Amino acid sequence: MKKLTVLAATLGTLLTPYALAQTLAGKISDADGLPVVGAKVQIMGTNLTQTTDNQGRFQFDKVRSGTLELHLSAPRFAHLNTDVEVPETGLSNLNLTMINTSMEVVDVTATPFHSSALESSIPVSVLAGDNLRMRQAATLGDTLKNEVGVHSNFYASVASSPIIRGLDGPRVMITQNGLGAGDASRVGPDHVTAAEASTATQIEVLRGPSTLFYGSGAIGGVVNVVDNRVPKDTLTRGEATLERDSVNNQKLMSASLNTGTDNVGVYVDGFWRENDDYRIPGHAETESEHDEHEHHDEEGGYGTVENTASESKGFTLGSSYLLDNGFVGFSYGRLEREYGIPGHAHGEEHGHEEDHEDEHGHTDEMEESVYADMKQDRVQILSELSFDHAFISGINSKFAYTDYQHAEVEDGQIGTLFKNTSKEARIELLHKHYHNWRGGLSLHYKQSDFEAQGDEAFSPPSDTEMLALGWMEERHFGDVLVQLGARIEHVEINADQVRFPESAVHGDEVHHDDEVHEDEPGHEDEHGDEVAEFFTSSKDFTPYSLSAGLVWDFHPGYNMAVSLSRSQRAPSAAELFSFGPHIGTNSFEVGAIFELVEEEGERFLSVSDNDVELETSTNLDISLRKVSGDLGFVLNAFYNQADDFYYQQATGLFAGDGHEHEEEEHAHEEEEHGAEEELHADELPVYLFAQEDVVLHGFEAQVNWQISAPLKLVVQGDYIRARLKQGGDLPRIPPLRLAARLNYEYEQVSADIGLTRYFKQDKTAELESETSGYTLLDANVTYHVPVGGNELAFYLKGSNLTDEEARVHTSFLKDIAPLPGRSLAVGVRGYF
Repeated sequence: MKKLTVLAATLGTLLTPYALAQTLAGKISDADGLPVVGAKVQIMGTNLTQTTDNQGRFQFDKVRSGTLELHLSAPRFAHLNTDVEVPETGLSNLNLTMINTSMEVVDVTATPFHSSALESSIPVSVLAGDNLRMRQAATLGDTLKNEVGVHSNFYASVASSPIIRGLDGPRVMITQNGLGAGDASRVGPDHVTAAEASTATQIEVLRGPSTLFYGSGAIGGVVNVVDNRVPKDTLTRGEATLERDSVNNQKLMSASLNTGTDNVGVYVDGFWRENDDYRIPGHAETESEHDEHEHHDEEGGYGTVENTASESKGFTLGSSYLLDNGFVGFSYGRLEREYGIPGHAHGEEHGHEEDHEDEHGHTDEMEESVYADMKQDRVQILSELSFDHAFISGINSKFAYTDYQHAEVEDGQIGTLFKNTSKEARIELLHKHYHNWRGGLSLHYKQSDFEAQGDEAFSPPSDTEMLALGWMEERHFGDVLVQLGARIEHVEINADQVRFPESAVHGDEVHHDDEVHEDEPGHEDEHGDEVAEFFTSSKDFTPYSLSAGLVWDFHPGYNMAVSLSRSQRAPSAAELFSFGPHIGTNSFEVGAIFELVEEEGERFLSVSDNDVELETSTNLDISLRKVSGDLGFVLNAFYNQADDFYYQQATGLFAGDGHEHEEEEHAHEEEEHGAEEELHADELPVYLFAQEDVVLHGFEAQVNWQISAPLKLVVQGDYIRARLKQGGDLPRIPPLRLAARLNYEYEQVSADIGLTRYFKQDKTAELESETSGYTLLDANVTYHVPVGGNELAFYLKGSNLTDEEARVHTSFLKDIAPLPGRSLAVGVRGYF
């Protein structure tokens, strides 16, 4: 009984609220003493928020006494964090001053700490509001391509993904409201990301390792798409958009609505987008590519990039129950997208001099075109609960279940089918201030069941499971904010149908002949059956990450941020076990569990006896920021040393593309002088995932100058240098980029004009070609019309106004798919 009494007393102490004071009230002014109207004031560690009135005043009732941390935010002002000592009798005469800024300041939700991009120790970009609406495109990569430090791999506008500081694929995590998108976009560039920008409220980009928050798959950065699919309030508001684009005849409709009653919030959104092949100012192929396939000129390729049409649609339904200390809610989303895969048509490579129509009027080219049919169902459950008790300040929970399917359709038949079923859960337990430290623990679980079937199933079916524990803390020491974190995770990857490497891969010294080796895998045996040999492989890893950062407000309106991290990444299943043709990258991919062996002058692939290693990144970021006044800037420099970095190494071998070609019957009828050129005509170069130590470093800069009340000039630039420590360059690294944009806002009119210069990229990897520089001119204008208490915005967007031929160095399709030509888009957007 005595033990129970002691336990009850202990729990009572932990769960008893602090003593309540009567009032916390005050006034917020700017540097000139004028009231800041509409500023949001939040008591950190609680769900208590207030908005200042016309006099800049705010008031909280029944707050606890002691030290409280206030967070202040308002449009055109730098955020302010300050500690306030509240006595037992309350505090009613608090005066606070906010500093105006020309920089855009938006709260970041991608981290557990409440901060904006200008307060974080790691570099963060946020695209929100009208800027997001004017830049949104059909793909996530093209939407973000103008953000500092972010480029697009530009897969002909049909499946483009973001590149952060030269890294993409499995190193850049795409999340939706903090949980993985659950698609197959990290496997190949021809797989679209299952995150829609047209219904998003903001998109956050964390540049550099973000493994503490999201796991080893975020070693290069995170793109977090934020929407209101799980509503946090019952306010009725909505948005609707209609748009038409000239360059590809794109038509877009999207709408969202947030409403509710009493304690129940409701959210619904939907969109539909359709476009034709996009137009370009010249030939789709480069001169070298065009000369190589000169006899295909009659198949087209001038003025358009063929097979880039797409159609997508989706909707989301969400609801939540609002509590006094937070909310609990769920959502269901459906996404469908069909899009052409340019450069994927197998018929176009093989020298047909004519397109013949069949009885239905379809040409050979139409019959050979390949398109993707993607579908995804996603369920999310989110909750955020705050507690005003002695120990726990909040519990944030997130859960997502995603069922994804991606079919590549050829001649009306599914050639390859990709499936991914994923489950993810994360719980964050936040504690009260302890000796002025604020933070907590994070428990993170993720399981992914990936399967690929068909001619181009380059990666075998696999199951990946991850369990992680993270710890994060931060504390203010006067003008210095210190942030610390650690994370350890366990990753298991299992694959039971890994192909033995005895498939037909060979070098230039091997020539085709009529001999059939019946005992070799990939050939028919005496019964006419295909011989295939597989084996089971299982790998487990225990990566860990450590991070330390600080933000020093060394002068009013200025700060310096330094972040040092050591992050580890477990390789993906595709990087480990791949063995097959990947037409999206125009290569035959071989995983890291294999090795290239040379014996008696002959090269071949074999299962390696060596262990695969964790990829380890040591990253240093230094930022200098000026956030006050009419002139503001953010300057970043970074250095990243990645040991045992996984990259695709050319082997000099070739392998079949997984398709039968009728013209192979006539191979011996070729002229003798052309036989060598045709040796690998229907084959792909073999690339092996190897590990080397690499160094990536560079800078990012953005300067905002409020020239006058209506005029603002934004100048920015970024540069990435990525090289192997033993010599050589990494492939598809973005070139130096400089940009300037002039913005105008006056009464009902807003407009901007921007010029971006991409420089020549001549630092290339083996077998990679250089890319010429180009300059893009864009302009937008919007006219805002009040309609009662609502607003209509009529806008005109112009892109590549000089109609310049531009080829993206980071694109796998740069030789056959340049950027779209001159584009004019007209639209109307309504807010209510």
